[in-house]
Amino acid sequence: MKRALITLVSVIVGVGIVVGVGYVAFVASEEPAVIVAKPNGTMQTPKGELPHAVLDLSVYPNSSKDVPAPKTANAIQANWLSGQPFYGPSTSIQVPANSVVTINFTQYDGGGTIYNDFFARVHGSMDGTISWNGKSVKSIPQDQMAHTFTVHQYPESTQPYFFLSVPLPQNPPDAKTNKAGFAEQPQQISVTFITGEAGTYIWNCEFPCGDLYQEFGGPMQTRGWMAGTFEVV
Repeated sequence: MKRALITLVSVIVGVGIVVGVGYVAFVASEEPAVIVAKPNGTMQTPKGELPHAVLDLSVYPNSSKDVPAPKTANAIQANWLSGQPFYGPSTSIQVPANSVVTINFTQYDGGGTIYNDFFARVHGSMDGTISWNGKSVKSIPQDQMAHTFTVHQYPESTQPYFFLSVPLPQNPPDAKTNKAGFAEQPQQISVTFITGEAGTYIWNCEFPCGDLYQEFGGPMQTRGWMAGTFEVV
């Protein structure tokens, strides 16, 4: 009887854990409002003249009075993510297919060293470079990394191949900041890339800047913060 009771309790606890994990996964997968790249005429590219669209994103070290935190599902999640970095105004991104797209990043956060230099290099841009404070570069120093913007496919995807990875440099440790902790002269980064046919992809930051296992938890696994969707339509 005792053994049967222990077994029953174990099953109940196991089910509770599974349900809890499922709930967390559901919360993490909730989508914020979509932001759409704005048409901006045309641009000459290696593939000829293509429609051009532009999108602006910012990276914040934390929320503030003027920059509220992304929406959370409940008080527990809000507390868990309090004081963490995030992208704004949204992490649900939509860009046009068969076009050239420019994303302008304003990066307010600090950073550190990334040990995988693959993500310190630019991948998938139109000419293999990004603009960093007006200078064209193919990579940034490994010890000056703040975040990455890395778009990739779902596992076993049958969609057109698409991969884009943009290293976002840190603000120096001695950079002047405002009362909210934002750099007064943030890093300005721009990337231009060409899209193919329509598809739905995901993106995330590949620089460990979160919580839990190897700092890849918390905001790094939460859509609306440091991960999201990237739709080509």
